[in-house]
Amino acid sequence: MKEKIDIRNISVEDLCAFCAEHKLPKFRAGQIEEWLWKKRATSFDEMTSLSKDMRNLFGEHFCINPVKIHKGERSIDGTIKYSLQLHDKLLVEGVLIPSKKRITACISSQVGCSLDCAFCATGTLKLERNLTAAEIYDQVFILNEESVSNFGKSLSNIVYMGMGEPLLNYNNMLESIRLITTEKGMGMSPKRITVSTAGIAKMIMKLADDKVRFNLAISLHSSNDETRSKLMSLNDSVPLQELRDAIRYFYDETNSRITYEYILFKGINDNVNDAKGLANFCKVSPCKINLIEYNTVDDFPYEKSTNKVTENFISYLEEKNLIVNLRKSKGKDINAACGQLVNKLQ
Repeated sequence: MKEKIDIRNISVEDLCAFCAEHKLPKFRAGQIEEWLWKKRATSFDEMTSLSKDMRNLFGEHFCINPVKIHKGERSIDGTIKYSLQLHDKLLVEGVLIPSKKRITACISSQVGCSLDCAFCATGTLKLERNLTAAEIYDQVFILNEESVSNFGKSLSNIVYMGMGEPLLNYNNMLESIRLITTEKGMGMSPKRITVSTAGIAKMIMKLADDKVRFNLAISLHSSNDETRSKLMSLNDSVPLQELRDAIRYFYDETNSRITYEYILFKGINDNVNDAKGLANFCKVSPCKINLIEYNTVDDFPYEKSTNKVTENFISYLEEKNLIVNLRKSKGKDINAACGQLVNKLQ
């Protein structure tokens, strides 16, 4: 028996063609789109604006494979980490991060990761597969519902900073954002979405060519090639000058300010010379810098910088008129903080 295709993984054109083939009016495709994305129907039986015969027809040819909450853990600071189960029983993690002014969802783009950054727990997992656009969308829809249920308000921001490298799942990442931002989906502004990358230069340039309107964040962590290569093996194949050229191209094409993510590691990338190198690197385009305190990961040799060293680092950057934010990590007690996502339930 032929395996059914998840109807959410076919194009609108293919859906319209299916309707035409089965003598269904074109508007039926629009109804189904609304059920799939705006209402997030998880079965054809829920599509009550279609006749039973129509629902049976679609059920004979297609399936719907929704993402489901597997487990949730709440931190003492209010952060909630979810393990989310895919149709093939694989798990990814997503995080709800509340603050005074906003609720942010941190979502995954891949099951595992292939980049093997030395400080990141997710890098210890092998890459199982890319998430589909529908699976990425599902995470956002689910976390939005959880946000309303737990905090009484909808998501204000989405960050693609969970498991995986979004730019290595480029088409599905882009399609998921289209679905999230379209009125047929969740209708969110692209300016409330940030995609974080380890710095894949050719894909950053592709983002520029595609004139994306969401925000781009670069996990930098050092402006010195030798140091960055020790932290991020990607730097061996995409050195800083190549990354810098891609960033300049991205800004020239989109006029969009880059965010740099920079984890401060004790004795590795946190002295004044490192701050000086970062300030020089940042001259490539308008930007802001998010300094992130390191979160301990079991069996990893890194420590977070001291408060004094961190203050000196920030002072130097601010003297150079750079916008700097110090991100105090949340959810550390439930391993939900930056660099800690690794599903031990897999």
